[in-house]
Order: sequence, then structure tokens, then C-alpha cells
Amino acid sequence: MDLSTLEKIRDSLHTALEKIGSLEECALLDYPDYFNIGDHLIGLATIFYITDVIKAKINYIASIYDFSEQRLEQRLSKEAPLILQGGGNLGDLWPHHQLFRERIISQYRDRPIIIMPQCIYFTNDENLNRAAAIFNAHPNLTLFTRDDYSYELALKHFSNCQVIKAPDMVFGMVNIPMPAYKFNSKRPILYLCRDDTELEKTFSPSALGMPNLVVQEWDESPKQWIYRGRGQFGELKEWYWRLPGMVLLVREGWQRGLAHPKQWLPRQKWERFHPYARKLDSLPDQFLLRFSWSLMHTGVYQLLQSRLVISNRLHGHILSTLLGIPNILLPNSYYKNESFYETWTYQIPYCKFIKEPSQVKESVEELLSRFAEPSNS
Repeated sequence: MDLSTLEKIRDSLHTALEKIGSLEECALLDYPDYFNIGDHLIGLATIFYITDVIKAKINYIASIYDFSEQRLEQRLSKEAPLILQGGGNLGDLWPHHQLFRERIISQYRDRPIIIMPQCIYFTNDENLNRAAAIFNAHPNLTLFTRDDYSYELALKHFSNCQVIKAPDMVFGMVNIPMPAYKFNSKRPILYLCRDDTELEKTFSPSALGMPNLVVQEWDESPKQWIYRGRGQFGELKEWYWRLPGMVLLVREGWQRGLAHPKQWLPRQKWERFHPYARKLDSLPDQFLLRFSWSLMHTGVYQLLQSRLVISNRLHGHILSTLLGIPNILLPNSYYKNESFYETWTYQIPYCKFIKEPSQVKESVEELLSRFAEPSNS
């Protein structure tokens, strides 16, 4: 299969998702209300696919923490499907999401259920067997998997489901207009290094032999003015996005401008005038979707400050690839990153996957010699 361009990966995604068929309406569940830029990218890409490609209405959006059976039934017809967010949390590594998923599948056997592209990872056979029993008991469950390993595992264990392989949903946002930040070849090399349970510890920054790396997690500065932590997010929906335009502009100018003055004006254009931002206006739960849209800008801006990105976060790799930034993907704590790369992005010329820390420096030098600046600059 030819996957040598972003457009061809996107086309593979759209071809796979055609199996969903035509929809008039749906609900989108397990939407992120936590701070993880990658998951918010997936959520936005899913929304844009449903509304722009399928041309369906999303009448209910909920996270695992604010899901309401009553609101679901009020907003959705009895035959409408439930769409569960894709990502990398199908398994027992992130149990809250899996337990919610199993609850929904068990409770709504009268509705079609579609799980968007996921990586699957279980550390415990008992948990896998329980999930398989629940999934296989549903009469109309479609499971998209986003790498070869997960696809084969799903075919083996989820035999009563329709199992389909597809790229990550974010590839549906290929060619979306991005902020025009000027690339500077003197900018540093970024190591976007996760610090959670998926960290592969042998790839610590010190192990890479590159002392001048800028080591960061996803930029969390928006927490200072938008997101105060789960349980407090709900306070915002009562007032934040409903502030009059000038009041909101002044508030953000004061708070965000102090933190990132060069980013402030492009962010205002992104959040208020970008054509894709306007698509969110007709959807429910706008406060959550606007938060996602803001986080996307944060991630884009963060990556574009570097001439090359090293990442053990899959969406650091995917977003860098969409931006045309040379990048190196490192392993996470299990096969997710490697399997995804070998399934979808291995033909992209400015991307590499590295299995050993000792190989990173040489690969950085090779990529920089071949690709001096992002292809969109």
C-alpha cells in the first residue's frame, strides 16, 4: 500500500470509515475533559469527520465524567448510534475509560455502537476476556483499530464485532489551515517527553546523548486560565465562553498575553476567525469543544518553535507530521508507538522510529541534513 504522503494516509482513513455507512444523527461519548492535547485532537477530528464527511448531526457529546442517561435519551432518537472516541485507552492501562466503554456497550445493546480507531493493550488476560465477552454480546458493534497488532488481537478476541483497521482520526485533518509561524533553523530540538504510565524509562533525556535538547511535556499553560482540574471544569461552562467578546478578549489578553505574548494575536485569529472554529458553533457543549480547539493551537504553536521534534507521545509524532516538521518517534511502554509507525507512517520521508537511545543522535543529524525546515514554511 502506498502511504508515502499525508493525503494517502487520510484517504486510507476515509476508505475505512466508509464502513460506518450513512447516519442522520449520533452521540459522541468518552470525549476528553482532561488535559491531553492528543486526545483533544482526536475528538476534534472525529467531530469534523462526522459533520463534514458523513453529514450527520451530533446531538449529544459527553465525557466519562458528565455522561447522563437522561440527556442522551432526550437528545437522541432511539435508533441513533453511539460513537465512542478513539485513541490509545482500549485496555486495562487506563481503566476508567475501559470501564465506561464496557458499561455503555452492556447498557445500550439496542443501539449501534461504533468505536473509533483505537490501540488495544491488556496486561491481564482476565480483563481481556471480560471485555471480549461484553463486546461479543453486543449485536451491532463496530471496532476500528489503528495498528496491525491491535487489529490482529481484535480479530482473535472480538469475533462477533465488525473489526476494521484505520489510521488515527487526526489524519482526517490533513491540510487544515494552520497558523503561519516563521520557521527558524536556529531554533532548538524539542524532546516532547511524556511523564505518565506509558513512559519507556530507557529513553530518558539523559540517555539520548544530546545535552542541548529542550525537554517538555505538552504545554499546560492553558490550565492557568481555562482548566483548573476535573471537577472545576464545569464552572467554566456557566460563564467563560459566554463573556461578551471584548471582555473575553481583554481577559485573555491580560492572562495569555503575559504568558505567551508572541502567540496571543495568532491565537485570537485561530479561536475566533478560523473557518473550522466556526463549525463548532452549531454543536452542543461548545465550552468543551472550544477548549479542545484552543488546545490544538497550543500544541501547534509548541511544536513549531522547534526545527525538529523527538517524541514518545504518538500525537507529538502525528501533529509534527501534519505540520511537516522532521520528527523522530520513540517507543512508549508497550507496542503502541512502534506498531502505529510500522502500520501507517513508515513511508513518510521526514519521520523515523528509533528503537535504541544510542540511535537517536545519528538519526537527528540525518533528518536535519535532509530536511532543513518544515514543508509548510
